[in-house]
Amino acid sequence: MLLDQISVVLVEPQGPLNIGSISRAMMNFGFSHLTLVNPQCDHLSNDALRMAVKTQSILENAKIVSTLEAALEGVNVSFGTTRRFGKYRNLFFAPDEAAEKIQATSDEARVALVMGREDKGLKTDELDLCQYFITLPTDETYPSMNLAQATSLCLYEMRKAILGGKPQGIDERVPASSESLERMLRHMRQSLLDIEYLDTSNPDHILRTYRRIFGQGSLTEREVNILQGLWSRIDWVESERRKWKSKVDA
Repeated sequence: MLLDQISVVLVEPQGPLNIGSISRAMMNFGFSHLTLVNPQCDHLSNDALRMAVKTQSILENAKIVSTLEAALEGVNVSFGTTRRFGKYRNLFFAPDEAAEKIQATSDEARVALVMGREDKGLKTDELDLCQYFITLPTDETYPSMNLAQATSLCLYEMRKAILGGKPQGIDERVPASSESLERMLRHMRQSLLDIEYLDTSNPDHILRTYRRIFGQGSLTEREVNILQGLWSRIDWVESERRKWKSKVDA
């Protein structure tokens, strides 16, 4: 894994001082790709530029998008940061553990570190787009960290692990892109609804488990296409079943 293959994604950042500080930390540790999702402030304001010091180029070249889905286009593996230990979030990494997993990823893969809002973090549907989760082992008396500090800690661990050399057993397979995986999951959702496998009143109850299975399985594009073929076959069988049923009921 190369440092240049990793991007930092800030979801609806609210403070220009934080954005500027993150820009500086990124250049400190050798990262250069910054994406801002619907920023709630001017990332090129005087406050942001003052905190960025000599790293304004990262802010000037930052990619601005309206949704996290758009930010993850072309990304193969994404790590969302959260302290919300929900029922469907069962694979958490500390920053150093996440860095080791990233280090063992193919050099051709693109990785995103997704950071949430300063006040509310990432929403459930945003966490659903991430394959893995990072949580910082802070003290329970005051667990919340400043956004820039948390990002800096994660970037430090990533740089330390990646520049430490390739580990044994590196996975050379390139995971499918985020958009391919999401397209397949949307297809699966509709197919399973059509055959009444999912509860129409709460389809995501079971679907989130499948998200974890497929997301953490590092599926390749070929494997995603094979699954797409399976859902298409299910669609065809269900269509034929309904045609037969309509004839019988006629």
